[in-house]
Amino acid sequence: MDRNVSHLETVGRVVRALTDAGFEPVLVGGMALVILGSQRVTRDFDFVIAHPREHIDTVVNVLYDHGLELVSRFNDVGEVTATIANRRVAVSRIRLDRPASVHFFNSKTRLRVDLLFDFPVPAATLAENATRTKVRSHVMRVASEADLLHLKRLARAKRSAPGDAQDIAFLEARVPPDSR
Repeated sequence: MDRNVSHLETVGRVVRALTDAGFEPVLVGGMALVILGSQRVTRDFDFVIAHPREHIDTVVNVLYDHGLELVSRFNDVGEVTATIANRRVAVSRIRLDRPASVHFFNSKTRLRVDLLFDFPVPAATLAENATRTKVRSHVMRVASEADLLHLKRLARAKRSAPGDAQDIAFLEARVPPDSR
């Protein structure tokens, strides 16, 4: 099976499980742009969800049940170099570190799913404007183009990655000036 199809199937099942657990994952980032028609190349799926607080174990279990493990280390170019195999250790690590986002990775398939906890915009705000989009056989909430533009501008202000300007130009061509 094509790796991209396999990734979409896995991510679709993760989204369904998170939704069933009471979260409303909203797709943001590069993959949201790809769904909108961008020629961008991306390797991961980014979702904003409400901060799980006392339900971190639920979120971790969903990802681990789908073959993904918490990333514990990246190299200098952002590649995953280590994950935490034990889900209880992963839950403890997230509770202790209290990060704004977490990264999960499957070393066999190379699938990466990033969860941003109400960061940099609350998940409920993004969900209000999100569009339900069918991707293959799965329905996902995709952040609105205006929200994606806002998020991309925030990201550029903090990191200025090489593709940010291209992503912003793509979104500005799609978002009416009065909606920015």
